[in-house]
Amino acid sequence: MSDHPTAPVILGGEPGTFPHGVLAERHPAIIRQVREAFPYGPEQHRALDALLAGCTGGTIEPLPADAHDRRHWEAWGMDAYAGRSWYDVPWLWSESWFYRRLLHAVGYFAPGPWQGIDPFRPSKLAELDSPATDEELAALDDLARQPVDERARALLHGSLWGNRADLGFRLSAEGAEETAAVPALVADDSERLWPLLGAPGTGTLCLVADNAGRELVPDLLLIAHLLAHGRVARAVLHVKPYPYYVSDATTADVVDAVRRLTGAEGAAAEYGRGLWAALTDGRLTLRAHPFSCAPLPYADMPDGLRADFAAAALTVVKGDLNYRRLVGDRYWPPTTPFAEVTAYFPGPVAALRTLKSDVITGLTADTEAALVAAEEQRWRTGGTHALVQVRT
Repeated sequence: MSDHPTAPVILGGEPGTFPHGVLAERHPAIIRQVREAFPYGPEQHRALDALLAGCTGGTIEPLPADAHDRRHWEAWGMDAYAGRSWYDVPWLWSESWFYRRLLHAVGYFAPGPWQGIDPFRPSKLAELDSPATDEELAALDDLARQPVDERARALLHGSLWGNRADLGFRLSAEGAEETAAVPALVADDSERLWPLLGAPGTGTLCLVADNAGRELVPDLLLIAHLLAHGRVARAVLHVKPYPYYVSDATTADVVDAVRRLTGAEGAAAEYGRGLWAALTDGRLTLRAHPFSCAPLPYADMPDGLRADFAAAALTVVKGDLNYRRLVGDRYWPPTTPFAEVTAYFPGPVAALRTLKSDVITGLTADTEAALVAAEEQRWRTGGTHALVQVRT
């Protein structure tokens, strides 16, 4: 567990805070989005109405006795939190609970016609099939002319920024970035990351994926590059076992993204074919561990998952939610060392994250002061800043 258990856990009960806004406004909006995404029947509509009432003004009700994952949720705190307001339990927990209840409402797990139908799939596919994705994939042809190490750095930045950075190929902007009063990259340990992938073709990379669509594509490109150039012998991509947090990647989303690449032209198709081959011969494997959708920090991970990460030369943890789970969803002082809050992790770990929630560690006092002076506390949640943090 963390060395700083005194930092308060983030709750959603205080009006005006970012977590409260997610519970009070974003979750109802997601329910509306899901209602409109599919022609669900009256049964699903009634269940969605009940979820809306419950998550905004009701209390936490346990899963039905026959729920396939009830045992997991009992271990994860469901019975302890039953009867309490959604706003009075850890925010990480109540957010995860919302997505589990949403899937229950639309019949995702129950035998029937809607079983296994991802309620977020239309929005995922719309993004993956957009003209903007075509432009980003076309940029891979220009990148192919760069030296191998330059390509690796560009792909790392693409993975970091997802669909906000044109896959990170605007390397010319990096010089300007360094002179900005408040850098977009608030912590950058990337030069400590590469040596962990140094021994040619021997190590395993674990990558804990975040979002599907245009954000998963650069993650896959980075993996393809590292495999193709012998920086790692194997890669293990951890995805969610079921739809989660609207856009989190599942196995189906990985398949969609690889198909998108193989169906493109030029360098993109070559990356796609490389990924397809790596999946079929076992150099790239997928994991969909139940704990990937747990409402708990990674400090509480089960032994099997711990063994997976311990065997890796490096585990790369992508995205904001996974960062919250990696360091603990607490109001840390921003200068709390990243290495201290991740000391429990069973091997070298790197976080690639754009900032979209309050939790932050590993900043210098000067960086924190500059961010607060320029933006008060908005820098924490706006998605305009990012970090690369590494603990060896």
